Amino acid sequence: MSNSTEKISVIEKIGYSLGDLAANLIFQTLMTFLAFFYTDVYKIPPATASFIIFFGGMFGAFFNPIMGIIADRTTTRWGKFRPWILWTAVPFGAMAILAFSTPDFSLSGKVVYAFITYLLLVVVYSANNLPYASLSGVITGNMAERNSLSSYRFVAVTIAQLIVQSFLLPLALVLGDGDKTKGFENTMMLFAAIGVVFFIITFLTTKERIIPTPEQKSSVKEDLRDLVRNKPWIVMLIVTVFIFITLSLKGGMYVYYFENYLSREHLGEFLEKILEKIGLSQLSDHSASGAEDVASIGFSLFNAAGIVTTIIGIAISKSLADRFGKRDVFGCSLFLSALC
Repeated sequence: MSNSTEKISVIEKIGYSLGDLAANLIFQTLMTFLAFFYTDVYKIPPATASFIIFFGGMFGAFFNPIMGIIADRTTTRWGKFRPWILWTAVPFGAMAILAFSTPDFSLSGKVVYAFITYLLLVVVYSANNLPYASLSGVITGNMAERNSLSSYRFVAVTIAQLIVQSFLLPLALVLGDGDKTKGFENTMMLFAAIGVVFFIITFLTTKERIIPTPEQKSSVKEDLRDLVRNKPWIVMLIVTVFIFITLSLKGGMYVYYFENYLSREHLGEFLEKILEKIGLSQLSDHSASGAEDVASIGFSLFNAAGIVTTIIGIAISKSLADRFGKRDVFGCSLFLSALC
């Protein structure tokens, strides 16, 4: 059977998708909670924390093309991209734990520690995620199967979003016994352990079937020249950068809004009414037990509502794209996101 018609098993699709679930347990935590962790948990000044995150993001943007070139030129008996998922599994988990640990240093020591651990985490994330993203292109040449792989992957990402955005703060309170410092570290240990297992499953259950012929190989100079001349790629790169800036700003600001701005008393009363209406009145007693619980539960429910809305959007996206075209639907979605 040719690569363009070969069907991929459900086991392989699930195994492939678990890699994105694992990566997003860490990535979603970075997007939503890293700034809050630095300023409110590790007590780094906001301006310094902002610089660390900004510099790490810029370094990641610079390192990504380099990592892509390295991965594309990797040759092993396991293929080009699968080995990177295996090689980076444990370092990824280890760096995630270290990035959310709180060693008792001076302020200068904390800044240096946060800077180094975040930078290393960005490097390991790129070394893991870029080969992973490229893997679907060599698993099969069947476009229908590639689309199916993407669907499984998107479901996994949504699950990771739900776990991180809806349950991380309550989980940190539980695992830290009310101490967020210990709670964040223990939660990241849990996420890292799950992630390592899932990365290994992805490596074991997938297979690279598309092998480029020698005449398809090109030099680094040719690859860079093709990228610079690819106008659609440049446009999508710029759009993607601004999308991630927006997501980072929104994700990072909401937790501050709930933790530091909203009235805990009024939020507690509102949550009590909501929880009673949806049949979870037993949680209202728990949410009233402490200000931290009130903010955490409120933030979690807020994120859960957003994810439900996302799921609805996913469900109707194909019908909208078929009727109005992918480009128009994408443009309208960006406009609505900007308004919200």
